Amino acid sequence: MTLEIKKAKKPVAGLETKEAPKKTEKAAGSSFYGTGRRKTSVARVWIKAGSGKVTVNKRILEEYFPRDAYSRSVLGPLSATKTIGQYDVKCTVQGGGLSGQVGAIIHGMARALDKAAPELHEILRKGGFLTRDSRTVERKKYGLLKARKRTPFKRR
Repeated sequence: MTLEIKKAKKPVAGLETKEAPKKTEKAAGSSFYGTGRRKTSVARVWIKAGSGKVTVNKRILEEYFPRDAYSRSVLGPLSATKTIGQYDVKCTVQGGGLSGQVGAIIHGMARALDKAAPELHEILRKGGFLTRDSRTVERKKYGLLKARKRTPFKRR
């Protein structure tokens, strides 16, 4: 005896198949978000198509980071992908010092660029912008002066 199983010809309600939207078709006015972290700093970065204005905590980039090296390194992901002047960047950063905040902004900006233009992923990956630098300060242990510093050995 053979058992015949008949397939349902009608689609089940609620399970209609729809085509997924393509990743390259992004709305012109939409913004893209990326979170960046470095040491104890956390940066939330939004990018959208624009004239290339960069603001950090509601201040322009050169005002927030007066040192020229910091300003140049923040623009690293944009210069590596040759997109300077194509995106407006708005970011809020908190925690840590200026060096950690710069690293967090770079990481967040790279993640947002990766979402905005997936074809730039390989350039950002090779440049090291998408890798999270996980180095943090080692905690202080009890009985010690710092994380590893001990009191001098007392002979007598």
